[in-house]
Amino acid sequence: MPKFAFFHGKIVPFDEAKVSVMTHALNYGTGCFEGIRAYWNAEDEQLYAFRLLPHYQRLLESCKIMMIDLPYTAQQMSDLTVELLRKESNREDTYIRPLAYKSSEVIGVRLNNLQDDFTIFATPLGRYLEKEEGADVCISSWRRLDDNAIPPRAKVTGSYANAAFSKTEALLNGYDEAIVLDESGHISEGSAENLFIVRQGKLITPPPSSNILEGVTRATVLQLAREDLGLEVVERTIDRTELYVADEAFLCGTGVQVAAIASVDRRPVGAGKLGPVVTRIRDLYFDVVRGKVAKYASWCTPVYAK
Repeated sequence: MPKFAFFHGKIVPFDEAKVSVMTHALNYGTGCFEGIRAYWNAEDEQLYAFRLLPHYQRLLESCKIMMIDLPYTAQQMSDLTVELLRKESNREDTYIRPLAYKSSEVIGVRLNNLQDDFTIFATPLGRYLEKEEGADVCISSWRRLDDNAIPPRAKVTGSYANAAFSKTEALLNGYDEAIVLDESGHISEGSAENLFIVRQGKLITPPPSSNILEGVTRATVLQLAREDLGLEVVERTIDRTELYVADEAFLCGTGVQVAAIASVDRRPVGAGKLGPVVTRIRDLYFDVVRGKVAKYASWCTPVYAK
């Protein structure tokens, strides 16, 4: 449980960070958020917040789409996050949740002429998927939202009802996660994760036009694969049955991190277990986020003073 939250312009005890039941965002889903991780490095005795600026730059883009006007720059929100993490004083992996939302206490569906507010809290978090080394997934019967319905490139709070439908369907049917298709019938992403496959020596992932979230972790994996692992990376539409015949596949995102897919619709992917390419990506990713790779040290913001 968090001890503090940034709320109404200052850091307060977590129990004081409360909103009314009439809050517009609570009633209509008119908010947007980010998920950010901070990783504990025991050797350095340091907590590293991973890629703060890209996350907050994306939050501001989501806010623009949702007509939310915040009085903070991406750098100012990053600084507030570090201040909050210092007060929390966690010495373990931590999940950070910034939330921008319509805070007016009114009835009526709209985005204009409403009050905007911003909050941050942070809480310890380990794995999002228990089976990171080999999750069993299914193709969901629920389709991914379209850019002209609720834009997936914005992390809109209300849009995650769509994710909840697909994830719940998967769990109730004995799977670990769901894969959703776009309106054209192509692979979009997981319930709340981006997706990659390895096929014929190439790393392949759906493009933004497949109604994916333009993920920060996805961008990280793309860069690491190209620049450090020497992999050929292709962004293109992916058919459903390509998952069945892929050599390897994995999900990625701030929450899920990098999680291998062992099977899709009860069909094994490759050998049905964590494969060599995903292993290389996972190993490098976890070294990077814990501040162990000098080349990417600028991605890791140290929380505690030396």
